Amino acid sequence: MDRFDAMQAFARVVETGSFTKAADTLHMSKTSVTQLVQQLEARLRVRLLNRTTRKVNVTADGAAYYERVIRLLADMDDAETSLSAAASAPRGRLRVDVPSPFASLILIPALPAFRERYPEIQLDLGVSDRHVDLIGDNVDCVVRGGVIAEQSLVARHVGDLRIGVYAAPGYLARAGVPAHPRELGDHQIISFLGARTRQAVSGVMRRGEERIALQGRLALAVDDGNAYLAAGLAGLGILWLPEYMAKAQRASGALLPLFEDWQLEPMPLYLAYPPNRHVSAKLRVFIDWVVELMAQHAPVLDRRATVEG
Repeated sequence: MDRFDAMQAFARVVETGSFTKAADTLHMSKTSVTQLVQQLEARLRVRLLNRTTRKVNVTADGAAYYERVIRLLADMDDAETSLSAAASAPRGRLRVDVPSPFASLILIPALPAFRERYPEIQLDLGVSDRHVDLIGDNVDCVVRGGVIAEQSLVARHVGDLRIGVYAAPGYLARAGVPAHPRELGDHQIISFLGARTRQAVSGVMRRGEERIALQGRLALAVDDGNAYLAAGLAGLGILWLPEYMAKAQRASGALLPLFEDWQLEPMPLYLAYPPNRHVSAKLRVFIDWVVELMAQHAPVLDRRATVEG
């Protein structure tokens, strides 16, 4: 157990960048944390950390060892929480990465209910629209919109995001209101860049038997959801985005909907995680909770009904 404590202390020093902060989070004295790390270095016969009066730096050996340690600690935590007694009250650290608008508008406002239900789970929430290497970045799961390209991942379909076309009143006052999607060729378009492909996310509108690709003069392309929405609100052009992102702005009149008698294919929302590990109790309850949450905001749709409708 001493070796486990030493590895845990070392990992927390790396993550906090301080022996003092590590000691606080572990509810130990700074002296105890220092001794544990020193014992670990003595056992390994390498220096893991360079200490100065102001900060702690990780050595090259320390960085390599840290990557192995956090995986080992996670596996040990999974083994403990998989026991029936522990499974009823899952605990431990869960690393999750989600898109920025989803985090600010749906996930974080609902987190108090999750924390009340599972107070022993510590969430490390990465908020970005970037591509995440779940194995390399040691992330337990990600939530992403669109098709999951990595075939090696286990992906669970948790919701479908209805998409609408919008523009700010100021832009429409300057450029005019397009009456038909074909008229978008005369308008400025704001595009969202896919995290993996770095290509603009396209869309096809349909009404009955008609199908028209959304095309226009590209004014701006961004790779962050919050920036994408901000560009639309600034009147830089026409954009298409999930209804949950436009709900408040539409209600206030900051964004106006276009082509309401047309439809865009809903965007599937997936929760993905690595396939090569046991699904821990804490990950399982988080997945189930996200499914519950999306059932309230954007439930999985019957695709046949969507296409026929």
